[in-house]
Amino acid sequence: MRDIAVFSGSAHPELAEEICAQLEVPLQPVRVDRFANDCLEVQLQANCRERDVFLIQPLVPPVQEHLVELLLMLDAARGASAARTTVVMSHYAYARSDKKDEPRISIGGRLVADLLSAAGASRVLTLTLHSPQVHGFFSVPVDHLHALRELATHFRGLDLSNSVVVSPDLGNAKAASAFARMLGVPVAAGAKQRFSDDRVVISAVIGDIEGKDVIVLDDEIARGSTIIELLARLRERDVASVRVACTHGLFTDGALDRLAAQPDVVEIVCTNSVPIPKAKYVPKLRVLSIAPAMAEAMRRIHNGESVSSLFH
Repeated sequence: MRDIAVFSGSAHPELAEEICAQLEVPLQPVRVDRFANDCLEVQLQANCRERDVFLIQPLVPPVQEHLVELLLMLDAARGASAARTTVVMSHYAYARSDKKDEPRISIGGRLVADLLSAAGASRVLTLTLHSPQVHGFFSVPVDHLHALRELATHFRGLDLSNSVVVSPDLGNAKAASAFARMLGVPVAAGAKQRFSDDRVVISAVIGDIEGKDVIVLDDEIARGSTIIELLARLRERDVASVRVACTHGLFTDGALDRLAAQPDVVEIVCTNSVPIPKAKYVPKLRVLSIAPAMAEAMRRIHNGESVSSLFH
C-alpha cells in the first residue's frame, strides 16, 4: 500500500493507531496550533501529492473544535494535491439533526455534510448513522458501515436460549431485527416519545419479554435517559436480566455510572468508535474494537474493491 497516507486529528488518535496497525502502514504526523486569536492552524506533516489520503476524525466532544480541525485537514490535503481524500468518521454527531421538526431550526446533518464536501472530501467512511437518511445528505460517495457483526460475535459467547433483543424505539427496530436474526433470537421494541434532549417517555414494550434475558440494542447512548426509561418498563414485565449494547458509547453527564448502578443491568457493551477515558471505565463495561472493520473498508476503498460485500 505504497500510495496511501493516513492522518489523524486530535479526536481519537488511539483508534487511528489501531487502524494503521491493522493496515500495516504508518500513522502520519499532524501539527495543530492555536493562534493568539483562538484560530486553529493544521499542517499535514507528510507528502500527500497524488496519494490516497485518509483523515481519521470522529465528531466527538468538543464537536465544534474537532469539526473545524477536520475541515482544515481537508483543505490542507486538497492544497497539497492529494489524489483523493477520504474522511474516516466513526461517529457523525450531527446525524441527529436530520429533519425540521420545529419552526426556524437548521438541519445540521445536511449543512455539515455540505461543509465537508466544500472543504475537499472526496469520500466519507462512517459507522452507524443515527438516521440512515443522513447518508443522502452527502454529495460525495458514502460507505456506511455498522457494528452489528462485532456486537453479535460478543453475544454469541453467551447462552441465548432465553434471550430477546429489545429496541428502545421503533426507529431502531430495523437494526434490532437484523441483530436478532444474527443471534437467532426474537425481537421486541419500545414505543418511545421524545419531549426534549433529556426527557423521553416509553409507554410500552411491544413483544414477548416476560422472564426473558433482554439485550437492549441502541445506536448510541449519551445521557442514558432512554435506557433508564426503558429499564423501568422492563422491570414492570419481570424480565430476568438486562444487557445493554450500543455502537457509540458517548456516556455524557455520568451516564455510564448511572447505568452500571442499575442492579438488573449485567453488562454494558459498546465499541471504540468514540474515545472513552479510562477514568470512566466501570466493571460492567466491555469495549469492542471496530478498527479491523474500518481498516478492511479502507483497504477495499484504496484497492477499488467492494465495501458492501463486507456485510455478506
